[in-house]
Amino acid sequence: MSRLSVNVDHVATVRQARRASEPDPVAAALMAEVAGADGITVHLREDRRHIQDRDLSVMRKAAKTRLNLEMAATKEMFGIALEVKPDMVTLVPEKRQELTTEGGLDVKANFDYLKKFVEGLRDANIPVNLFIDPTLDAVKLSHKIGSDGVELHTGTYADAKDGRARDSELKRVAEAAALSHRLGLKTHAGHGLDYRNIKAVASIKEIDEFAIGFSIIARSIYTGINEAVREMKRLIIEGRAG
Repeated sequence: MSRLSVNVDHVATVRQARRASEPDPVAAALMAEVAGADGITVHLREDRRHIQDRDLSVMRKAAKTRLNLEMAATKEMFGIALEVKPDMVTLVPEKRQELTTEGGLDVKANFDYLKKFVEGLRDANIPVNLFIDPTLDAVKLSHKIGSDGVELHTGTYADAKDGRARDSELKRVAEAAALSHRLGLKTHAGHGLDYRNIKAVASIKEIDEFAIGFSIIARSIYTGINEAVREMKRLIIEGRAG
């Protein structure tokens, strides 16, 4: 598969800089869908620094594809997920001082808590992915917890300083994706992916979907949402075919 889920958080980041009504992340999501996005991702953070509760509520009603809600595994977010009923939830680690999500969940240290949390969401018929570092142990533990899938953190790959480090990290992503696929998990990848590095990751056949936000929104400042999404989708398809 070569699915693309477009994260529109940073449309809201621009809006919140002035606490204005524009730009509207819901409008951006609808434009992304028209351009070929297979899903929309939003991260409702505890500090509400970008996406707001109202955005999520309106997005749930307006989105025509699949809505993926990224969220921390907290009691508040659990209640919101049960109310909104997104098409899927991706559980992510969250620290208030970070600029963006830094690394995957520590599944081992939080195994019992996450297992119960995942079971609660699945009991409500909400599929759950865990955002994890691309390690075999994290994949195995995610499967043992009972998650429907994983999203492999590609930030270390994207931030690699040289070709050797990048190739090493790409191999880790590929091995984790292969194991995830063998275990029957939905396998997604995201974080730091852009127009320069996406093809190599898209060539990993076991990855079902790519979650990409910042680079698309940044590109859209110059080209518009439609062209930015179409170009990213084209690169994913080319990477898959390569």
